[in-house]
Amino acid sequence: MTERSVLVVLYDGVQSLDVTGPVEVFTRAGMVTGDPAAYPIRTASLDGSAVRTSSGLSLVPDTALADAAPHHTLLVPGGEGTRRPDAAVIDWLRENAPRAERLLSVCTGSLLLADAGLLDGHRATTHWALCDHFARRHPQVDVDPDPIFVRDGRIATSAGVTAGIDLALALVEEDHGRDVALTVARILVVFLRRPGNQAQFSAQLAAQTARREPLREVQHWVSEHPDGDLSVESLAGRARLSPRHFARAFQAETGMTPGRYVERVRLEHARRLLEDTAYGVQEVSRAAGYGTPEAMRRAFVKTLGTAPAEYRRRFHAPAQPAT
Repeated sequence: MTERSVLVVLYDGVQSLDVTGPVEVFTRAGMVTGDPAAYPIRTASLDGSAVRTSSGLSLVPDTALADAAPHHTLLVPGGEGTRRPDAAVIDWLRENAPRAERLLSVCTGSLLLADAGLLDGHRATTHWALCDHFARRHPQVDVDPDPIFVRDGRIATSAGVTAGIDLALALVEEDHGRDVALTVARILVVFLRRPGNQAQFSAQLAAQTARREPLREVQHWVSEHPDGDLSVESLAGRARLSPRHFARAFQAETGMTPGRYVERVRLEHARRLLEDTAYGVQEVSRAAGYGTPEAMRRAFVKTLGTAPAEYRRRFHAPAQPAT
């Protein structure tokens, strides 16, 4: 069986879950396959000394970065320490990361990769709250704020915290098949259901909550009635505003146009129905407000890169046995 060694970079201010989440996935995958050496894992800090995580835990590395052996996969976690990174860590990444067959980051670990020039010309993501900062700090990187993880050749970057688990599960599935990844997910009591291009957060979280009560009521009504008349004219009537005034006010207070908000709500509702119910595609398209399966298919392909039927095949939750 192919051995894929993993080296995890540690530094003061690293986020502990960014480290332990993927490490647990890779370790469990070795157990499930019957080959504990499938993913040999080593950790390294700049000088081999213990580091203190952002939550106050101490992590003791296996070695110093300078003494780390060649590795198949290099994993760079995020954390508060990425705000003022040690220049020596950036230099080490710049020199050594290109040798890894896989280069991974979790959360703000992508900022360290970008600081080292490793993401120039590549598509990448990070925690949603820092995507604008990331794009300003590194204009040469194609920052995508929506997906929970992004694969661009040998480089994979993930969004905040638990998205690192999703990325690790996706790599285990790629290496050893869906059954192994699903077994690992069950052991860790997480879902093997989130594709990389699934949004980092719901439509309600992606949009800011409007300050004015009439606009907040419209947001709530849209979420509760995705199959209703959600035209700008109809929503403006509910807010007792002219369509033009409503559209301007909604975007100013929520950060997105009414049409974009409706699109996200409908897509999210359709995804949940496909994941959690046995409704047919036609029923789902009506319930989510698309009207026709073809309209829903176009929305799924545009946003998620996959058709509804394929999305259900991959992410539908199996029925739980009666107890």
